[in-house]
Amino acid sequence: MKNKLLLSFIVLLTTVFSYAQSTKIKGKIVEENTNNPIEYVTIRVLKNNVFATSKNNGEFSISAEIGDEIEISHISYKKVIVPLQNNMVIKLALAQIELNEILVAANPLQDIAQSTVINDAEKRISQPRSVGHLFKDIKGFGITKKGAYASEPVFRSFKYEQLNVQYDGGMKVLNACPNRMDPITTHVIPEEIEKIEIVKGPFTVRFGQNFGGIINLVSKNPTKEQIGFHASVEGGYETNGNNLVSGASALYVAKKFDIHLNGSYRDFGDYEDGNGTEVPSSFKTTDYSLKIGFNPTEQQRLQLSWRQSFGRDIDHAGLAMDSPYDDSYLAGIDYKMKEISEKINSFSVKAFYSYVDHLMTNENRPNFKMVDAQSPVESWTYGGKAELVITPSNTTRIYTGIDANLIDRKGDRTRIVKMMNGMILPTPKTFTDKIWQDASLNDVGIFAEGKFKLSDFTTITTGIRADFISTSLNDAAADFEELYGGTIGDVTETNISANASVKHQKNGFQTQLAIGRGVRTASMVERYINHFTVGVDPYEYVGNPNLKPEVNTQLELSFLKSFKTIELGASVFHSFLTDYISAFVNTSIPRKFMSTTPPVYAKQFINIDKASQTGFEFSFNVKASERLSFTSDISFTSAQNKDFDEPLAHIPPFMANLGAKYEGTLYWLALSSRLVAKQSRVSETFMEEETPGFGTLDFRAGVEPFKGFSIGFAVLNIFDKTYYEHLNFSYNNSNTLAGNIYEPGRNFTTYFKYQF
Repeated sequence: MKNKLLLSFIVLLTTVFSYAQSTKIKGKIVEENTNNPIEYVTIRVLKNNVFATSKNNGEFSISAEIGDEIEISHISYKKVIVPLQNNMVIKLALAQIELNEILVAANPLQDIAQSTVINDAEKRISQPRSVGHLFKDIKGFGITKKGAYASEPVFRSFKYEQLNVQYDGGMKVLNACPNRMDPITTHVIPEEIEKIEIVKGPFTVRFGQNFGGIINLVSKNPTKEQIGFHASVEGGYETNGNNLVSGASALYVAKKFDIHLNGSYRDFGDYEDGNGTEVPSSFKTTDYSLKIGFNPTEQQRLQLSWRQSFGRDIDHAGLAMDSPYDDSYLAGIDYKMKEISEKINSFSVKAFYSYVDHLMTNENRPNFKMVDAQSPVESWTYGGKAELVITPSNTTRIYTGIDANLIDRKGDRTRIVKMMNGMILPTPKTFTDKIWQDASLNDVGIFAEGKFKLSDFTTITTGIRADFISTSLNDAAADFEELYGGTIGDVTETNISANASVKHQKNGFQTQLAIGRGVRTASMVERYINHFTVGVDPYEYVGNPNLKPEVNTQLELSFLKSFKTIELGASVFHSFLTDYISAFVNTSIPRKFMSTTPPVYAKQFINIDKASQTGFEFSFNVKASERLSFTSDISFTSAQNKDFDEPLAHIPPFMANLGAKYEGTLYWLALSSRLVAKQSRVSETFMEEETPGFGTLDFRAGVEPFKGFSIGFAVLNIFDKTYYEHLNFSYNNSNTLAGNIYEPGRNFTTYFKYQF
């Protein structure tokens, strides 16, 4: 009832606002040093999001009022905000070349269809963030949770390798653990992430294999206006778990070069759920990163990056083992040259190398008295991208390039069996189980994507991509080879993806229609895992080297309309999924380890001929005054396994987010509510159970008592609700706890930051 009243109140507020009369106002955009006109500059009226784009002579015309504040933005120039005057000439200064981002909102010839950018400024300055905080409140997303450390995003019906999760525009750190104790989201500093860029489906071919969408974690980057030395210190505390976070950064920017150093230490304890039950979830991490940038000319930038992450004493309540350590490093180099000639807009190249060293043990688990299991595993990822951007005309831009991701993984599990059939062995027996079987998976792709401006308001995009896949096993287990005929040869594939979209935007209204065909090759786990429990259920899983690549053909229609005080947005989507990769119980493959423990058969990965997903998202935002605003959004996804005539597993339920924020001169206050429905569409094949709905309420506040210093506070889960998410794992190998992992109960947090 309270939520219905809140929505009614928001709707009521919108009826009392009137709309001022607008007229056509003209102006011109030029470069600061040369006075040359600049085209494709976006001019946006801040009060109502009406926008226009400058022509090749730099001139623009926009519906607005004299004195309205307008935002002037372009990918190559510094953003400015000025009051609008008729026939004004606006001069823009060149900006530092951006190497980390993939989405550009300032140019219709660079935008990507069905994409969005997420900034969580309120959380960033009010609480110590964990990886889950990056995604939990974004519409369409859910989180798979095995504890407090190894959380991963699920978008609509897609997860794991179905999402292309990358860091700073293409770099990757891939998990060494088959249970995904160490996904890419654990190897970055959460406080360093400035924003998250999301492409909502296979609607671009420029950033690697793209089946269900792209998530780009963008780190902070120095800009030219920060000439000189800058530094910051920050830290935070949470009462539920006695969680501590501390960090510092130092930045020096000169005209030709810049150095940026970041560091962070996190010490999280076991939290309590709403019933006061302690959930094993502690971990410690130490991270640092270094970026060194060089600007040989205004048109060139070279950047070197290095980061290391050290995880210690990591508890995974939803898995059978814990991680004494999880270490990684990532090295990268980026170079970009722009405005090379009249027909060549830019050339860029990126290369990276990452390594993960991970250990799993059951030393602190109940079954340690029977067996001592140690699993040291490693992963190596090499990759890069080269892209040439061609401009045959003022209305056409063509992106061409090549990219690569080369993955190697190694690791065995050593089991020292101390007890068999309830009897203590006089001499323990030692066994070695091959986890990755020394597997490699290489993907080299070539692509071309064109953007064509049909008018000042309409742009179409088309693209095509070919991925050349090669994969092999270099140390296959004997029983795995026997299952597949005695010999497992190398596999090669050529996978073709494509996309097409049209975008129309005028006077605060934007609509997009996109279709994409995304193809994903089977992952190493799906191909080569050999009798390991890598799913949510207790089954052993067996890989299938004969899997075909899965295909997502997705349609999506969206619109966004901005009025003076209201913003409405909606999207509907449908995916035709063929050769979808799933798993089924194969009664001809008995359980290998602890063979009499149910379930006594293994699951084998297979291709499903047909599956589908359908859903929608809707947002409704109101700016009630200069200081008070309301936000709301809902999202729903339904996915069906047509071969098995049941829902696909692990789909986030219907979700709504409601928010209200008041911004004063030196402080702000915010309330947010998250309402999640019961999930009754579950997969029997995956032993999935229905989960109840829930609602939570959070309060956040922040104050900046003087320039450079901010302090934030939050009360999370105000009513101490006992609940768990549908995608949470269940307790595994635990003496005292069973069932699903519950979320934290009431939590008081504070966070401060001082910049100088």
